[in-house]
Amino acid sequence: MTSSITSSDRTLSTRGDRTRYLLTCGAIAGVVFPALSFGQALSRPGFDLRRHALSSLTLGELGWLQTMAFAVTGLLAIAFAVGLRQALRPGRAGTVGPVLVGVYGVAMIGGGFFVPDPGYGWPPGAPDGLPEQASTGSMLHVVCGAAAFLSLIAAGLIFARRFAGQGRRGWAAYSGVSGVVAFALTALPWSEESASVRFAVGAVIISGWLIAVSYQVRAEST
Repeated sequence: MTSSITSSDRTLSTRGDRTRYLLTCGAIAGVVFPALSFGQALSRPGFDLRRHALSSLTLGELGWLQTMAFAVTGLLAIAFAVGLRQALRPGRAGTVGPVLVGVYGVAMIGGGFFVPDPGYGWPPGAPDGLPEQASTGSMLHVVCGAAAFLSLIAAGLIFARRFAGQGRRGWAAYSGVSGVVAFALTALPWSEESASVRFAVGAVIISGWLIAVSYQVRAEST
């Protein structure tokens, strides 16, 4: 009997450790994308965040770095989604929350695979404007980008409801406000000239939300 109980306890402990490792992937994903993106934005000659979207860093000689940023972030987010499913089911947000985070991960991988068209002088030597007809890859990149933002915005609202149900008003407010602000920055019809800056700020907000939720759910699982 003692041997059986000990074996069961070890199995549960191993599963718990694995879940916590997967949950940590959310925090790493939240750091990787802005760190690699802004590091390049500040160091690659000719790139101007006021005109060029962070995703356009996939273009040019060092474009593989940004492609890697998209791919690694996406894979980490998918791992995080698996951890969320293991940690939260069958509780609040235990089904829809992980699915939305998983969609974000897949969309990020797609966003790195499909790249935008050159334009506005980026990469160096590109025309000072956009092509009259967008390429298929560029259109698919936009679709992936929209899916990534909208899925995490929706996840923020789902988790806000979860935290509110637990009586955690601060976390509920943070999660809900993050979703609403990210939506306002990326989905509302603002001036086209401010798009690259707005989307960069939106990326920072949802990345910060990933870090925070990873930390909070991991704390609940200890």
